Amino acid sequence: MNYSVRSTAIFVLLGAAMLAVGCEQKPPYGSESQLYLPAQKRQVWAIAPAINLSGQKDVDPLLQADLLYQQLQQVHGLTVVPVNRVVEVYAGLRLEKVQTPEQAAIVCDLLGCDALVVPTVTAYDPYDPPKIGASLQVFHKPRNYSRPDNVDVRGLSRSATPGANESLPPPEARFLQAVGIFDAANGTTRDAVLEYAKGRHDPVGPMGAKEYLVSMDRYGGFVYHSLTADVLRQIEAREKKI
Repeated sequence: MNYSVRSTAIFVLLGAAMLAVGCEQKPPYGSESQLYLPAQKRQVWAIAPAINLSGQKDVDPLLQADLLYQQLQQVHGLTVVPVNRVVEVYAGLRLEKVQTPEQAAIVCDLLGCDALVVPTVTAYDPYDPPKIGASLQVFHKPRNYSRPDNVDVRGLSRSATPGANESLPPPEARFLQAVGIFDAANGTTRDAVLEYAKGRHDPVGPMGAKEYLVSMDRYGGFVYHSLTADVLRQIEAREKKI
């Protein structure tokens, strides 16, 4: 076999090898879980800055609100108002945080939204295995709500606290809450994280789905996705009773 024939044969073999590599099927990305608002029409929800009760200074209230914003944006049937708009309304009302449905209704009215979502972080441990305790409080603005001309938000906060001989007010139908502790040391939590990661990561990436157990931002996204799903289930159950 002369030199030109050998060169041609090598070229053909290299081309076949490259073609085989190019035709090799990559692992499927999978399909991410989808969430839907069980309502007859589209709603607008606003996100308040997170309340940090964890005792950890590393918890950024605005970052946590942004993580929740990313999750709520993916819910079919929802339009989401970002946290910076809510911060502006808080500043205008000289309000540090929402504590009552009355306060939330005023904020919703000023923002032109149907509900205000207040996230709270109760536990935060970024070390392996990560752990986040969190809750979502969803305040729905009452139908046919009319905002008073002169609003005393601080007065509303004080009036919400019962006196010595008074009982707590009954739960509001327009108030929903989802609470959870998500500890990656638990096998069920790790399984839920890996299930959530399907369709949300590159299957041929260096870390794969394990990235959601290393990055606290991604792990936080899983936490808020789970809490959002809980809230939506409560809404669905309430709608069936009506």
